[in-house]
Amino acid sequence: MAFTVTMLSWGVIEYGKQIADAGELKHALEAIKWGTDYFIKAHTNPNVLWAEVGDGDTDHYCWQRPEDMTTSRQAYKIDENNPGSDLAGETAAAMAASSIVFKKSNPHYSHLLLHHAQQLFEFGDKYRGKYDTSIGVVKSYYPSVSGYMDELLWAALWLYKATDKVEYLKYIINNANGFGGIGWAITEFSWDVKYAGVQILVSKLLMEGKHKEYNDILEQYQAKAEHYLCACLNKNNGSNVDRSPGGLLYVRQWNNMQYVSSAAFLLSIYSDYLQNANKNLHCHGEIVESQELLVFAKSQVDYILGSNPMSTSYLVGFGDNYPKRVHHRGASIASYKGNKGFIGCTQGYDNWYGTKDPNPNILVGALVGGPDSQDEFRDERGNYMQTEACTYNTAPLVGIFAKFHQLQTQNLSSDEEFASLVSSY
Repeated sequence: MAFTVTMLSWGVIEYGKQIADAGELKHALEAIKWGTDYFIKAHTNPNVLWAEVGDGDTDHYCWQRPEDMTTSRQAYKIDENNPGSDLAGETAAAMAASSIVFKKSNPHYSHLLLHHAQQLFEFGDKYRGKYDTSIGVVKSYYPSVSGYMDELLWAALWLYKATDKVEYLKYIINNANGFGGIGWAITEFSWDVKYAGVQILVSKLLMEGKHKEYNDILEQYQAKAEHYLCACLNKNNGSNVDRSPGGLLYVRQWNNMQYVSSAAFLLSIYSDYLQNANKNLHCHGEIVESQELLVFAKSQVDYILGSNPMSTSYLVGFGDNYPKRVHHRGASIASYKGNKGFIGCTQGYDNWYGTKDPNPNILVGALVGGPDSQDEFRDERGNYMQTEACTYNTAPLVGIFAKFHQLQTQNLSSDEEFASLVSSY
C-alpha cells in the first residue's frame, strides 16, 4: 500500500501538469490522500506503526464481500522491540513524496506528512530489522526478500527531495556501498525491491550537476541505474530482462505486469532526464538516445492496452476485450447495494468463485497479473497468478498515461523522428 502511494506521488511530481491537463489531478490527489490519511492514523507513536490488519491465512479461507467479513481483524504493529525498517522506510518514502505533492495546494497537510515521514525514517534507521521477522503472518504473502537497506536509502532520498537537507543526501552517500545502493545491479523494480528506483533518482541529481563533491559515488549509482535500463532495452551483455514473443517484458510467472508498469515508468522519466540534460544512455558501448527509451516504454503501455497477441486489454474496463473474471472478492460477488443478504465465509466459493459468469462488478482501472511468457492468458477467477489485480500494478501507469496523452494531443505523428523510431520498433 505504501509503495502504491509513493508511485502515485512520484507520478504527480514528474507529470503533474500532464495529469492536470487531462483533467485528472483532483482524482490523483484524492487517491494519494486516501492512502496517506490511513498512514497518519496507523503511525500512532514516533516508534509505532500498525503494519497489517487481519492475516492472509484466515482471509484466504473465505471468499466474501468486505461488508460481510467475519474473519479476525487483529492488527499487527512494528515498534522498538519488533522492528520493521523496510515497512517504516517505504511508509516514510510515501509520506515524504506525498508531502511534495501537497506542498502548494495543502501546506499544512504537507507539513504533517513530512513530520511523520521524518519520524518513521528515524525509527526505521535506529531500530533495524525486517518486518516479516517481527510479524510472522506476512511471510507467506508479502515477504521482504530484498531486506530493508533499499527502503532506508529510498526513504532518505525522498526526504532529501522533500527537505533539501544535506543530512539525508549524506546518508545516501555514506551508505551507498554498505546498503548495496552501488553494489546491486537489479533488473526489477517493485514493492519489495527499490534499488532501481533509488539509482534512477540519484542519477537525476548527477545530471543536474549538483553535489559535484560526491560525483564519484553518484556516478556509481548511475552505472547501476543504466544497467537496469539497458536490461529492459535488451542491450546488456547477458543479463537482460526476458521478453515474450509479443515483446512484453517478462520477469516472473506471478503478477508479471507489476514489473512491466514500473519499468515503463522508470524508462519514461529517465528519457525525460536525459532529454533535459541533453545526454544519452550508454549500454555497453552503444549510445541510446532518450527517445528510444520513451518508444520502448510506449510499446509496453500499448501491450497492456491491447496491442498484443491475445488482443486483450489487461487494464480492466478499458477497450472491448478485457478480463471479465478478475480474482477479486468484492468484484466477483453481487454488490451489497443490490443484495444485502449476508454471504458467509465459504458461501462465496460455493456460489460465486467457481462460476464462469463474468464478475457482476467491473474493477475499472485494475491492471491484472497478465499473460505468461508465451503471451497466453486464461481469464479465470481461480487463475490468480494472471487475473489478480494489485493497486501497485496500476499506480505507475497514472503518470505514464498522462505523459502519452500529452504526446498524443501534441500530434507527435508529425514529428518524423518520433514516427520513424516508432516504426523501427
